[in-house]
Amino acid sequence: LFKEFSSTSGTTAVGTVTSRVTRNGNAVMEKDLLNHEDLAGDRGMVDDIFDETYREKEGPKPPLRYVWRNIILMSLLHLGALFALTLIPAAKIQTLAWAVLCFVVSALGITAGSHRLWSHRSYKATLPLRIFLTIANSMAFQNDIYEWVRDHRVHHKFSETDADPHNAMRGFFFSHIGWLLVRKHPDVIEKGQKLDLSDIKADKVVMFQRRYYKPSVVLLCFTLPAVVPWYYWDESIVISFFIPVILRYAVGLNATWLVNSAAHMFGNRPYDQNINPRENPLVSLGALGEGFHNYHHTFPYDYSTSEFGWRFNLTTAFIDLMCLLGLASDRKKVSKEVILARKMRTGDGSHKSG
Repeated sequence: LFKEFSSTSGTTAVGTVTSRVTRNGNAVMEKDLLNHEDLAGDRGMVDDIFDETYREKEGPKPPLRYVWRNIILMSLLHLGALFALTLIPAAKIQTLAWAVLCFVVSALGITAGSHRLWSHRSYKATLPLRIFLTIANSMAFQNDIYEWVRDHRVHHKFSETDADPHNAMRGFFFSHIGWLLVRKHPDVIEKGQKLDLSDIKADKVVMFQRRYYKPSVVLLCFTLPAVVPWYYWDESIVISFFIPVILRYAVGLNATWLVNSAAHMFGNRPYDQNINPRENPLVSLGALGEGFHNYHHTFPYDYSTSEFGWRFNLTTAFIDLMCLLGLASDRKKVSKEVILARKMRTGDGSHKSG
């Protein structure tokens, strides 16, 4: 039975306590029987719900095709980040604080923006907030919002299969960074083209960013973070570039990638032991709350991606603040009864000791 109720706090609790057992390949999976039509009408999409009907194609896998431009650029970026570490003792305290601020803002462009708002429609944002999150997203430089959302919905819908862009079954390195260094598996491209992205195409802010993405990245990811320390407190241009730009960017990328790699391999599974994603508090610390990954893949429509509110979850605190300021609304939250029922039914039992 589907139940949905609104509270005065602007949060909508959704869920169900019925279930069914389904089979995907050799894995038997027990899934909440959600009323997807109701959820779809409320959120505007269901393409982040796991597709139990997908079957990988039989036969040999396609050969790896390396993207040498990405390999060279990522190698240079990480070498630059290592050099930046040696500059930290010589940097002014204002520069280090600025680098941290740029990291947090750019991370929110991913976590609160392209992930929780646009990929999962887990809350609603006003135009000023959407503009801010788009600016922060360009500062993060992890592909434009449209492309990020497409790849992320495919990741959820076909998790740990050939159609998953960063399939963790292909190992830690592949799911962390390797997936960006090779051509996508044909199934990723095929399934991505079939997604309904009409909600994203209808967002003029997102499509404006897509149209002007490259200049926005040059300005917001590379120029602005470097110019501010150099201009306002006479930091050396070398330090201004390598710490708030190169080091901050490399750390931001790896924090996001750890959600795809470490949070799919290391940790417990209190909500669904039949899926790969795990609860990883260390990843949550670095990724502003995105490491509660077993919960997130079990309930992808929850705006908090966790049942624990602000614990290790700066993004949830940010969204709650935006709601308090009237810039966000209609947060989706799974009811406590549904969470407990799911833990008892499909969890690994770790919640009893946690």
